[in-house]
Amino acid sequence: MSKKEIELKYGCNPNQKPARVYMEDGELPITVVNGKPGYINLLDALNGWQLVSELTEATGLPAATSFKHVSPAGAAVGLPLSDTLRKIYYTDDVELSPLACAYARARGADRMSSFGDFIALSHRCDKSTALLIKKEVSDGIIAPGYDDDALQILKEKKKGSYCVLQIDPGYVPAETERKQVFGITFEQGHNFIKINDGCLNNIVTRSNSLSDKEKTNLIIALIILKYTQSNSVCYVKDGQAIGIGAGQQSRIHCTRLAGDKADKWWLRQAPQVLSLDFKADIKRADRDNTIDVYTGDDADDVLAEGEWQKWFNTKPVPFTREERREWISRNTDVAVGSDAFFPFGDNIERAHRSGAKVIAQPGGSIRDDNVIETCDKYGMVMAFTGIRLFHH
Repeated sequence: MSKKEIELKYGCNPNQKPARVYMEDGELPITVVNGKPGYINLLDALNGWQLVSELTEATGLPAATSFKHVSPAGAAVGLPLSDTLRKIYYTDDVELSPLACAYARARGADRMSSFGDFIALSHRCDKSTALLIKKEVSDGIIAPGYDDDALQILKEKKKGSYCVLQIDPGYVPAETERKQVFGITFEQGHNFIKINDGCLNNIVTRSNSLSDKEKTNLIIALIILKYTQSNSVCYVKDGQAIGIGAGQQSRIHCTRLAGDKADKWWLRQAPQVLSLDFKADIKRADRDNTIDVYTGDDADDVLAEGEWQKWFNTKPVPFTREERREWISRNTDVAVGSDAFFPFGDNIERAHRSGAKVIAQPGGSIRDDNVIETCDKYGMVMAFTGIRLFHH
């Protein structure tokens, strides 16, 4: 296969043929190691690779992301996992490398959205990470390299058709990028902007101190947003996304969606959920769906239906709305980023309910005073970055 061109199965949909990716100048920075990528696979792969590369550059840690339909379902850096996180991320008896920790966190943030994902890794894929990937439903992976034993594991997925891509980590894109829509060519400068501590210097709230950990979490949130379909809001805790609201027309809907996902992530760690007595032969997707129902507002009605009872050895104890609210209130020290300004204080109110303590957003709304006032009401720290991060 030519280094200048890769033939694809089809475009966004099966009827959109022929389809390919190619370089007008030079050679492609990606190599197909196994399988055959699709159009959306490559969009996910290339966006995901940029995201994890920037996370590693900003933090010095291995990074991973789980992409679906050109937005991350989760992304994280390679910090160690607690026993609880190991349990809810189904790492089982795998000895976790830092890269494997990053992948487990990225996949575990929103397991339902990650079903059938495309994975991007910042570092060479090792056996530990491949063993975790082996257990999950996934379309493919991109990484700068693969250990021999890891590659063998990955090649066995999907009956040998699992898509494995290798990227040249030294590749730098041209300064100008183009795409066509309806036969019309769009052109713009590539978004080379760097996100670092300097973005967080303009603190506008009465509480005005950010710890190193809080700065790191905010930087992670902003880098994730740089590669998330706009409008978007991201909640981060302990080096990983715990809720991403992508592609919403309204800012408050982004904030609610991301906050609801963050609540779901936290609810998975509640004693009521950890003690659910599932049958041994339940599939992961069924278990994830059942947990999602169990932690929802309509749990009592849905779980009363016979089809759900088949997954349990013993009938689950109800998880009441009051118990759920009390458990969610224990989630603290969450960092929130927004790809554009918050126009109203209602976004801060919603973020606060999901444990937000620090916020980074561009600023520039005519109602900035109201947004700052709402942060001050809860003793939150907010930085105006002055940087919009729209991605389309």
